[in-house]
Amino acid sequence: MFKLTAMAAALLASQAVMAQSTPMAQDSAMAPDAMITTESNLEAWNNSAAYIGAAIGRSRVDIDDSAAARQLTTPLQTVNSWSSDEKDVGFKLFAGKHINRYLAVEAGYFDLGEFSYTTRTVQGGSLTGDVRIRGVNADLIGKLPVSQRFMLFARAGMAYVKADTDFSGSRVNEAAPGEHNEGKWKPHFGVGAEMSLSQKLSLRLEAERVRTRDFLSDNGKADLYSLALVYKLGNPAPAPVYVAPPAPAPVEAAPAPAPVAEPAPVPTSEKVSFAAEALFDFDKAIVKPEGKAALDDLLGKLEGMNTEVMVTVGHTDSIGTDAYNQKLSLRRAEAVKAYIVSKGVDQSRVYTEGKGETQPVADNGTSEGRSKNRRVTVEVVGTRTVTK
Repeated sequence: MFKLTAMAAALLASQAVMAQSTPMAQDSAMAPDAMITTESNLEAWNNSAAYIGAAIGRSRVDIDDSAAARQLTTPLQTVNSWSSDEKDVGFKLFAGKHINRYLAVEAGYFDLGEFSYTTRTVQGGSLTGDVRIRGVNADLIGKLPVSQRFMLFARAGMAYVKADTDFSGSRVNEAAPGEHNEGKWKPHFGVGAEMSLSQKLSLRLEAERVRTRDFLSDNGKADLYSLALVYKLGNPAPAPVYVAPPAPAPVEAAPAPAPVAEPAPVPTSEKVSFAAEALFDFDKAIVKPEGKAALDDLLGKLEGMNTEVMVTVGHTDSIGTDAYNQKLSLRRAEAVKAYIVSKGVDQSRVYTEGKGETQPVADNGTSEGRSKNRRVTVEVVGTRTVTK
C-alpha cells in the first residue's frame, strides 16, 4: 500500500470521472490554464505598460519678502511692512508610458493653487498681488527598482507655466509690473517613490519643483509635495498553452497474437520537496537554470512511469503579508508546472496549489527554519510495470 495526500487522491478520482466526459467537457475543464500569466510575461508588461494617474498635495511658493520690499520702495513711498500666503492645495493629472525597466516618459497638467503678497508703506500706500500657478509638463523619468513591488524614481523635463497675477491697492498704477500674466517654458524636476498595491494599481509619493514667475520677478520657484494613485492600462499577455499533438488516424489492426501473461502494473507515488532557493531567486517566481536542472533530474527518474496526476504545491515562510505570500507560493507552483509541461508532460495531468505560509515544516522564528519552509513540493501518482 502507498499513501497519497488528500489533494492528490481527490484529483486522481476526479480524473477518472473526467475520462468518461465528452471531448467538449474536457476542453472546457482545461480553459482556465490558458489564462495563467507567467512571471516573465508580467515583468515584460510592467516594463512597457502605459498608465494614467492623479495626485493631490501641499503646494508652496518661495517669496523673498525683503527683496520685494526693497523693489517696491520708491523716493515717495517707503515699505515698512509686508505679509504673504505662500501655501495652498495643488493637484495634477498625468499619463505616461514605461520604456523599459529603468526609463519612462510622462506628461501632465498641474494646478498649484493661489498665493498672495501684500506690502504697506509709511505714507499709507498698499499693494496686494494674488497669483494662480498652473501649467503642463513633459518629463523623462529614471527608475530604480528596489524590490518586486517598490521603486525609487527621479524626473527631469520642461513645463509651460502660466502665473496669472492680479494686483490691487492704492499703488497699482505706480508699482505693479506692466506684464505679469505671460506663460513661459521653465525647468521641472522631482524625486519620489512608488509602491505596487496590486498588479495594476500603485501608490506614489513625490516632491517636485518648477521655476515660475512670482509677483515681481521671473526667478520664482514653486513646489508640490503630493500623494498619487497610478493605474496601469491593459493586461499582461497570457502564457502559451501546451497543445498535445493530434492522435494518429486509426489503422486496421493485425490479428492479435495469443495473449501472453504480462506483469500487472504496480501503483506508486513519488513526492519530492525542493528548497525555494534551489529553484528561484529571492522574491521571484521564474525558474532559474539550477532549478531547471533539478526538475530535469526528477523527470528523468519518472521515466517508465504511467503518470496519472502530478501536483505542484508552493510554500513560503512567514515574512510578508498572508495575501502576498499566498500569491507568491501559487506563482511559484505555476512556474514549476509550466516548466514540467514544456518538457512534454500532459498539462491536463498537472495541478497547482499555493499554501502560502500555512503549512510550515520548521520554526519560522529562525533563519534555518524559514529556509526549510520556503519550498515547492512535487507529488507524482501513477503506475509502474515491474518485470519479474
